[in-house]
Amino acid sequence: MISLPLLLSYPRLALAVVLLCTATLASCQESPAPYDFHKYYRFSQADTLRGAMSPLRDCYDVGYYRLEVKVDPVSKSIEGRVGIFAKATRPFSRLQLDLFPEMKIKSIKYQGKKLRYERQHAAVFVDFPQDVKGSFSLEVSYAGTPIVAEFAPWDGGFVWAEDDDGNPWIGIACEGMGASSWWPNKDHLSDEPDSMDIIAEVPAGLVCVSNGDLMNVQENSKTTSYHWKVDYPINNYNVTLNIADYVHFSDTLAAEDGEMLPLDYYVLRANEEKAKAHFEQTAGVLEAFEHWFGPYPFWEDGFALVETPYLGMEHQSAIAYGNNYKRGYLGRLKPDELDFDYIIVHEAGHEWWGNSVSCNDHAEMWIHESYTTYMEALYVEYHHGYDMALRYLGHQKGQIANRQPIVGPMHVNFGGWRSSDHYYKGAWVLHSMRHSLPEGKDWRAYLQALYQEFQMGFADTKDIVAFSSAYLGRDYEPFFRQYLYHQDIPVFQYHTEKRGDDLVLSYRWECFHQDFAMDFQVMVAEQNHRISPTSEWQEILLDNAADAELVLRDDLYLVDKEKVRR
Repeated sequence: MISLPLLLSYPRLALAVVLLCTATLASCQESPAPYDFHKYYRFSQADTLRGAMSPLRDCYDVGYYRLEVKVDPVSKSIEGRVGIFAKATRPFSRLQLDLFPEMKIKSIKYQGKKLRYERQHAAVFVDFPQDVKGSFSLEVSYAGTPIVAEFAPWDGGFVWAEDDDGNPWIGIACEGMGASSWWPNKDHLSDEPDSMDIIAEVPAGLVCVSNGDLMNVQENSKTTSYHWKVDYPINNYNVTLNIADYVHFSDTLAAEDGEMLPLDYYVLRANEEKAKAHFEQTAGVLEAFEHWFGPYPFWEDGFALVETPYLGMEHQSAIAYGNNYKRGYLGRLKPDELDFDYIIVHEAGHEWWGNSVSCNDHAEMWIHESYTTYMEALYVEYHHGYDMALRYLGHQKGQIANRQPIVGPMHVNFGGWRSSDHYYKGAWVLHSMRHSLPEGKDWRAYLQALYQEFQMGFADTKDIVAFSSAYLGRDYEPFFRQYLYHQDIPVFQYHTEKRGDDLVLSYRWECFHQDFAMDFQVMVAEQNHRISPTSEWQEILLDNAADAELVLRDDLYLVDKEKVRR
């Protein structure tokens, strides 16, 4: 998803942050308690029902959805039915589905018979006449007026717009809010179906683009039905409909092994020629990401960009594009020498991190966003060189707020970040890690190994920490614990003293965790020196150096600096 600048002030939270930041400058023994989200946020029963993997959810695993939905732009309503094909993980007689109250349930059928159910908030509790074992299926019929997104993609819901000719132009963005805002499903990140069919009926004359491959188009008397098939696991929030007077054109990308990947584009009719020129950059984006991580993940489903009435979203194999054919983020891009479309780069990056590798809880969305934000810099590095990538990261660094930990509270479907730190700060955490790798370890090889370990599956923070520690041969738990679970960043404390013609540099890390350790670089006379600070004071002798020549390489690390007296 796209990062959002802080729009509102939160006085109570700001006060707490000031107090915590002030306390951090004290010694580690006097550091404040870890940040407690529950102190600043109230989580309701609805939050728990939505975010927790309860016994009524983990008793079954969904393998396949068949979603059939009819969309009426005039009444701004939908109706449909969903086939849910699943397997019991243990015998049960009651389970939880999810569907927002705005959607009316007509019936829930099992083995051809209607089941009893009750609703609480967005949860639907379904009762079975006897214990369910093994494979089973449900059919849920429903209808209603879905929530309208007022500020998509940052809030969730349907977007009902029109193109310049007055034709309906409809999109959906529901990350965070959840797919259950418009279709019944098990709405938890940890359960992705292995495949899915999406059949959408729309007014005649309009085109509907969804995820995967287009299997069939059926002309009805006043409507047209589009059948799309997804052949890979998919996050429920990635399931989407895009409805408009679209024109379609295509291209291909030659992968490193020579295989050709189809690239499909669906744009408003008036924008066809402009889009053909602008989207030529897409192949270079996917080429860069293949270099860093490996081939495009959803090969059989292809890759598509679909023009939407909102800025963008990483809908798997059907990425929402609404950046108005501008460079950067709606025309803003630093450094000025660069010329690429932010939405294409960022949302395409999510195909690797977020769609192929997915987290299990919204609290750990850094796994989606931090890696993808760093992929922007990797794209710049691939096409424009390392120095330009450092300049790009330098501009991102100014967006870091350090207001909250990057990892949020678990099991409550958390989306209440007060900044974009799980984007920009998370990217800088990875940047810091890159420049403190153990000697002889290669960053690109590590990224590829990490991605391949979890591709087409799930990764928690603890999984990434464990893999990184094993692969790199160093314990990365203190590193990630400090950067991800505390809002404050490490402080590089240092002292300098002349000793003849030489300079003595004393240094240590001052931070929440005394076991934090990260290699760091300093430079004198354009010569880099790699040091290994801990919480204990150490020193290094820099030959023929003056204090004015000392450069602390904070362009490579996310740290604060503090010169102290000893």
